[in-house]
Amino acid sequence: MSDTVRSLAGQEEARYRALQAVDPRAPGALETFATGLHDESWRVRHAAAEGLRRVPDAKGVTARLISVLGERGETGARNAAAEALAGMGPVAMPPLVHLLEHEDPDQRKLAADILGALGHPEVEDALLRALSDDDLNVRVAAAEALGRMGGDAAARALEGLLDTPTPLLRLAALEGLASLKRAPPLERVMALVEDPGLQRSALRLLGLYSPGVATERICRALASPVRSVREAALVALGTQARGLGPYERGELDAVARSVLGGIPGVTERVAQALDGEDVQVRAGALVAAGALGEASLAVPVAEVAREDRLLREVLFTLGQLGADGRRLLLGSMGMLSLPARTVAAEALVLLVDATSVPELCALLEWAEDDLRAVVVRALGRTRSPAAVAPLVELLADPSLSGIAARALEQLTVTHPLEALTALEVAVEQRSTPAAVAVLGRLGGARVLPVLRRMARDEEASWRAAAVEAAGHADGEAGLELARGALADESPRVRIAAVRSLGQQGGKEAATFLGLALKDEDRGVRVAAVEAVGAAGAKERSPDLESLVRHGDGALAMLAVRALTKLGTVGAGVLWDALSHPDAEVVKAALAALASAEASADGAALAVSLLGHPRWDVRVAAARVLGGLGRPECLLALEQALSVERDGLARVALADAVARLSGR
Repeated sequence: MSDTVRSLAGQEEARYRALQAVDPRAPGALETFATGLHDESWRVRHAAAEGLRRVPDAKGVTARLISVLGERGETGARNAAAEALAGMGPVAMPPLVHLLEHEDPDQRKLAADILGALGHPEVEDALLRALSDDDLNVRVAAAEALGRMGGDAAARALEGLLDTPTPLLRLAALEGLASLKRAPPLERVMALVEDPGLQRSALRLLGLYSPGVATERICRALASPVRSVREAALVALGTQARGLGPYERGELDAVARSVLGGIPGVTERVAQALDGEDVQVRAGALVAAGALGEASLAVPVAEVAREDRLLREVLFTLGQLGADGRRLLLGSMGMLSLPARTVAAEALVLLVDATSVPELCALLEWAEDDLRAVVVRALGRTRSPAAVAPLVELLADPSLSGIAARALEQLTVTHPLEALTALEVAVEQRSTPAAVAVLGRLGGARVLPVLRRMARDEEASWRAAAVEAAGHADGEAGLELARGALADESPRVRIAAVRSLGQQGGKEAATFLGLALKDEDRGVRVAAVEAVGAAGAKERSPDLESLVRHGDGALAMLAVRALTKLGTVGAGVLWDALSHPDAEVVKAALAALASAEASADGAALAVSLLGHPRWDVRVAAARVLGGLGRPECLLALEQALSVERDGLARVALADAVARLSGR
């Protein structure tokens, strides 16, 4: 950059910043900004227009701007003044309506343009009168303005202009009716669409009609050698498809398919449009692609997913491309952009069938974790027995085991024998203990002999899987195996037994959970506390109450939660928990208080914690008090708020005060 250019740029920046620094309420601000409208820099002129809109004397500003409109030869200043007037709102309407009577047609045209930008329906009558102006440019400007904001009268007037011999007025009328979404009789538009000068506007207007004759004419326009005509047709096709129900959409697709199938090279043209910049053109191209059902369009269709607004139509269109399109998409996943790959993966879950298994398995070989998870879901939806084996293998993958298990459940509905046989083989071959868990869930009593045998296995991981799976397979057998496993040398197996007991429930399970609560291993005791709550074993409440005072904060916290789940947490237990040195136990007690029926004692417990040394405990106490709805706590909350220094705690206290005071 030369020194001269740098100097000019610096001067422009100085003028721009100087205008931004002007106080719009200061004396002389109006004239300062008005002078800025004449600057050679568009940035400075824009800043001046913005500044004028902030000057308090709106009428004075409007008058000054109107005067600038009359300065012939000052194109930049006039455009900036028009921009400012369009942002002035209703105060600018009366002088602009008056300007429509000016002797200079150029002034009248500017007035019509700005009134259209203002978009207030109150000026409709004035613009309707301007349609009879002696000057063609004024009439065209009035028609365009009515197309931006007009009502019924404007629509009728624009429809009347369709018969005018003046091409510019007919064009403005078509554009205005399209903007207003007002469709005149179809035969009138069908006649105009043959006029090369009006064709693009008429095509867009055809998008407002129901599928049928209009669809046929829109699609025939895709044979045009003129790109802008084809794009107008695609915009119309997208407009026509928007919001249609299944029956009407099927009718549109049938008509479009019959026409598009006879246009040479239409697939390439649609692919080109799918890669375009205009969102409306791409939306129409998706409709055309779906109607064609051309598998080769699968990849460009998926790539449209880069535009969030078109995701739904992309998924719908991919579903129209058939098995060949699906296979092409599967084979191209590695080349897709991330947005396209994501939406393609979701589409695959919906589109797969029994023939998709080989492609899905091939995709598993290289796909990243997120995509692999989607592929596993898709395998479950294939309803193919060929998907059983790869899903059983995936049970050994910790990151996919849970998803693979759910997919196998889907396949078990249609192919129970194949799924259970494959799982039994996997267990016999000792591929992964996860296969035992799935076998127990899906096999029922039939697989009990396998589970009993595995419960005596040398490896603890297999014994644990078998004990927990038995609880899913058969309640009585599950209870029997869990009872025996409580004496296993491995804490892992005893934990599995405890979880099985929690799942079984009942008096016998509650008895054995009492033993587990006293186990020498901490992990077993933790699992037992959770299992007591899951089993609804209220008989064990005294054991849990003693644990609330335990020095191990995790055990104490879980005991409070389990008592809350059982509905047996009392005031004495809460006091013990609220005085525990571990803040997590205190917060668990507050959560129990919030879920219990409000009482004066409970509120007093929460109030006592408003001065706790931990900010997160004070936050929890404030939230509980806000939810208890006891007005007598309001004073304590206000006092706590007055001395609170932590930002988050202040927010929680203020919210509680507002809730209790009704503010």
